[in-house]
Amino acid sequence: MTVVSSLLLCDVRLGLRGPAVDVAVTDGRVTAIGPSLARDRDVVGCGGGTLLPGLVDAHVHATQWAVSRRRIPLAQANSAADAVAAVVEALAERPAADGELVMGHGFRDGAWPDAPHKDMLERALPGKPVALFSNDLHTLWLSAAALRMIGRSHPTGVLLENDCMAATAALPAASQEMTDAWVLAAMDAAAARGVTGIVDYEYADTVTDWLRRLDLRDPSVRVSAVVARPLLDTAIERGHRTGDVVAEMLVVGPYKLFVDGSLNTRTAYCHDRYPGQDAHGLLELPFDELVPLMAKASGNGISPAVHAIGDHANTIALDAFAEVGCAGRIEHAQLVRPEDLPRFAELGVVAGVQPAHQPDDRDVADQHWSGRTADAFPYAALLAAGATLEIGSDAPVSPLDPWDGIASAVTRTDDTRPPWHPEQAIPLTVALAAASKGRSEVRVGDVADLMVVAVDPSAVAPHELREIPVTATILAGRVTHLTS
Repeated sequence: MTVVSSLLLCDVRLGLRGPAVDVAVTDGRVTAIGPSLARDRDVVGCGGGTLLPGLVDAHVHATQWAVSRRRIPLAQANSAADAVAAVVEALAERPAADGELVMGHGFRDGAWPDAPHKDMLERALPGKPVALFSNDLHTLWLSAAALRMIGRSHPTGVLLENDCMAATAALPAASQEMTDAWVLAAMDAAAARGVTGIVDYEYADTVTDWLRRLDLRDPSVRVSAVVARPLLDTAIERGHRTGDVVAEMLVVGPYKLFVDGSLNTRTAYCHDRYPGQDAHGLLELPFDELVPLMAKASGNGISPAVHAIGDHANTIALDAFAEVGCAGRIEHAQLVRPEDLPRFAELGVVAGVQPAHQPDDRDVADQHWSGRTADAFPYAALLAAGATLEIGSDAPVSPLDPWDGIASAVTRTDDTRPPWHPEQAIPLTVALAAASKGRSEVRVGDVADLMVVAVDPSAVAPHELREIPVTATILAGRVTHLTS
């Protein structure tokens, strides 16, 4: 990686409501902060912007995010019929070639008045292979032609959880060369929003994928490459441990395990039944299966990251951390019983949260977690109990833009509706640190992973945080984004 050996950020304010200073960077680190430093190095004019630590998106599916940016958007669909109409409209504007797989992304069917079905797609688009991915990636809606394409039959064409994952893997995909180019371009776009690092939770051999991409060109972000469940033995054989440096800008991440599904598919595993159903959700990994996997990973220096959305899933995950006696992470923690909140800090378990999901899921939560939503997305309660929060997007479930999560964490809304459970909002300073891997200020000696925003985030209305303009992003002393 080519690093500018000597850089000066001039006309910048140091932190929220901070003083005007210059900041010198040498060999990838902050080496001096003060007024009117010598202009004896490459100068980056910051126009009076505010200097903050670079953002780190703590939960990204890099390949899926890069690919989803090229799919038909379905987030605005309020019904299955709406989703089909959106696909038809998109194809009218840009027709697909005969036999080409049509892909859409982002539907949320948890509160739809009608149920998706393969026949709806067949009526609207006869004979066309169509694959529509839910916003949370736990549901895949296939047309009859798409099912035939992967050699499957299914009564409705709506596949959930493991069936969804298996069918997704069987669908035709872009070439490796094309996908790598898309991923690197997506990281450039992330850098333009102040991102200097991601944790890649792609269900693949992420270390190998990123080593290949790093051979193509310098990356725009640092990458922590998560170990997928089937690759634990491979990681151990390679001698990989969480935090190990594999290459410049690439480290080994945690070991990902799923306890349950998701809220929108009603597979989040809960203590109480879902209204009108004799079901608590889907338990993917019972305690007795979870514990030995976590123990094997932690015993080999690989920290567990456990997906748990429902309150019972969170209880099971915390019980497993207590049994194994290791620290780690719970990813999502969307519904947590009050008695479980203190256990995060007691056990050394980080809560990897995605605040942008809360405004997206509020209606579904009101419907399917009725009477329990005071315990949903409980960020203030987790903080009060001593937990460490780290903010991610779960892209492509939400855009790879931490400002979206920061704004949602602070406001608990993303539209004109009043905040949803505003008692669970967190202060801006806390949200910024949670979106920056715990960094809250820029100091001499720090690695120069930095961003300059054009306006002080503490001086704007909270709802304006999503649109904060980013002037510059610096990764290890190299400028990865600069507004012209």
